Amino acid sequence: MEAVQRRRVTVRGVVQGVGFRPYVYTRATGLGLAGHVTNTPEGVVAEVEGAPAAVSRFCERLAADAPPLAVVDAVDHWEVPVAGGTGFTIIASRTGGPARTLVSPDVATCTDCLTELADPADRRHRHPFITCTHCGPRFTIVTGLPYDRAHTTMAPFPMCPDCAREYGDPADRRFHAQPVACPACGPRLRLLTGRPPRESTDADPVAGARRLLAAGAILAVKGLGGYHLACDATQPGAVAELRRRKDRGDKPFALMARDLADAERFVHIGPEERELLAGGVRPIVLLRRRAGADGPDGVAPGAPDLGVMLPYTPVHHLLLGLPGDPPGPRLLVMTSGNLSGEPIVTDDAEALDRLAALADAWLTHDRPIHVPCDDSVVRVCDGETLTVRRSRGYAPLPLTLPVPVPASLAAGGDLKNTFCLGEGRRAWLSAHIGDMDDLATQYALEGAERQLESITGVAPVLLAADRHPGYRSTRWAERAAGARPLVRVQHHHAHIASALAEHGRGAGRPVIGVAFDGTGYGDDGAVWGGEVLLADYAGFTRFAHLAYVPLPGGDAAVHRPYRMALSHLRAAGIDRTPDLPCTAACPPEEFAVLERQLERGLNCVPTSSMGRLFDAVSSLAGICHLAGYEAQAAIELEGAALGAGGADPGPGYAFGLHEAPGPDGGPVTADPAPVLAAVVADVRAGTDQALIAARFHAGVAALVATLCALARERHGLDTVALTGGVFANTLLSSACARRLGAAGFTVLRHGRVPPNDGGLALGQLMVAAAHHTP
Repeated sequence: MEAVQRRRVTVRGVVQGVGFRPYVYTRATGLGLAGHVTNTPEGVVAEVEGAPAAVSRFCERLAADAPPLAVVDAVDHWEVPVAGGTGFTIIASRTGGPARTLVSPDVATCTDCLTELADPADRRHRHPFITCTHCGPRFTIVTGLPYDRAHTTMAPFPMCPDCAREYGDPADRRFHAQPVACPACGPRLRLLTGRPPRESTDADPVAGARRLLAAGAILAVKGLGGYHLACDATQPGAVAELRRRKDRGDKPFALMARDLADAERFVHIGPEERELLAGGVRPIVLLRRRAGADGPDGVAPGAPDLGVMLPYTPVHHLLLGLPGDPPGPRLLVMTSGNLSGEPIVTDDAEALDRLAALADAWLTHDRPIHVPCDDSVVRVCDGETLTVRRSRGYAPLPLTLPVPVPASLAAGGDLKNTFCLGEGRRAWLSAHIGDMDDLATQYALEGAERQLESITGVAPVLLAADRHPGYRSTRWAERAAGARPLVRVQHHHAHIASALAEHGRGAGRPVIGVAFDGTGYGDDGAVWGGEVLLADYAGFTRFAHLAYVPLPGGDAAVHRPYRMALSHLRAAGIDRTPDLPCTAACPPEEFAVLERQLERGLNCVPTSSMGRLFDAVSSLAGICHLAGYEAQAAIELEGAALGAGGADPGPGYAFGLHEAPGPDGGPVTADPAPVLAAVVADVRAGTDQALIAARFHAGVAALVATLCALARERHGLDTVALTGGVFANTLLSSACARRLGAAGFTVLRHGRVPPNDGGLALGQLMVAAAHHTP
């Protein structure tokens, strides 16, 4: 009698909601094995029984041949007693116990489903919720683990006989696809119009929505992770009206193009951008505008880039039109459904209330959104992906940590808030939460944190937050901590630790960390932001920083860059004469008050911020005097520098370097006064704004290279981490990396984790763990 062996196999990772059990079923039956497979809170668990050679083959290639959406972290298997029996089955999921599996992000509609969507002979022709094992909603519909239909927002939709047959057929693409549905049994799309909103009489809600968009209306469209506000991007009046209603200022809108060809008329798309746009994640990709191209008016005034994405849900494809549809909009503005500063709307009743002043109609449906999730934003820098906002399509995939951490929660910052859970060698960055100055955003943080704890099984014993005493995220962490220890982490130290963790840098291996951003609470009470730190997870030394200048009026200086320019000129001993653009931009009565304020130091906290220096130069060069959104002046300065084209900016404007006196020394100070003087001379000489902007970027890159060379000479470090929101500027990031690489440095730059405050929580987590004593 031939020998028989039985093995139990546990597969951990992203293995639920991605067709892993059907894959195991097909693999086991193909090898003639008996047994069963099930979902459990710790992953997928199978038992296989049969000839030892077949059992070995089953285990050997289980991870290598996994479904395309699966991410297998570990496959453990061991021999168990033979149980007998024939056939292989998928059995009911086992509940209970701590969650140790991973939930898949939402995935864009796959090619097979799109083919069916457009096929009049298919029973899911034009079905707005078409999905299969390889695509569709995942993270945003999960209510618990293991991942089964009963633990998703699809639970209220019983499958019809046809869907149930597909769901139970191992040969079908929808075998055990939890969101499976069809027009007979799935969610229903509705178009609501009028005041108060009532269901439209249109037989086809999408056709009605397309007509409204073509007529210039603004629609609230329910997506995977929340509502969008949409309008025809080619109608300047509609775009301007949406901007007015949202109180958007000049902040760029994102565009959704029907296909790549529609986007290529306005922007440059390289191979890396093409792959991002057309892949399964479908983020917003920041793309350089084509010089001289007639782009959609009013979408991104003054910005060098357009944020573009392709449709990623069946509703999007239907809105933009299938082949043979009547003409309609091929390019939509698609922006978060919220008022500026508020979290994205997910609840249907709330959408009718909070979006009433913004939308003319609502294209909605009855499948609830359990987890809010904004669109992700990325760009390409030197051929690599740089994440600007990590959300839909990426969250909640974990990051692998270089050192183990206790079960921890890091609260992040107050701008671009994300929080982070971690345990062992895994860290989960949340989806984008938003800016914490709104009470609704703080409630959103609480809800998202509870949900992420529930699907990761992490029960934090340690908390971390920023050292800024006024941060709302820090106050939230203080309330949430209770009796648990709370570690307060310096802002720029967290930025550097985030870069180290992303690159797998181990403990006790310090680097030269260049942290450039707009605002961060310093250990001396000043506003830091132009920092060179010698740092590892355990601590840091401030090696160099930008010279302090007054920040007159706090946020007033952020919103009015001309105030920052006048402050820098005064600190540099340069007269603020009326011929300078920043002086001319300042109203005379404000100028007089500002001069007295700076003279007396009233409400003028000192700042070393590189972000504020970018603002100052932008205004001094006459590029941007009023910032309607975060970093507008710096973004437009980068755009101007790109306009220099092939003009050689030379070595750029030179900073002065000053050593601290005394035997103990102190941080090196980078003095921007010579830079300001050179910019003023160029402005008065009539030098083109583009060349001034390019010379400034070159000067900052040269400063970074000089300070890092000095740090290497004195401390023997040869690895540099570039971090902070200023390094979302790809022109600067690329220039710094080139100079540092040529000088023999190893350069660490962000890719999967944002360099801005959206990546702060990961660094807080790592620093807190380094300081934690159980």
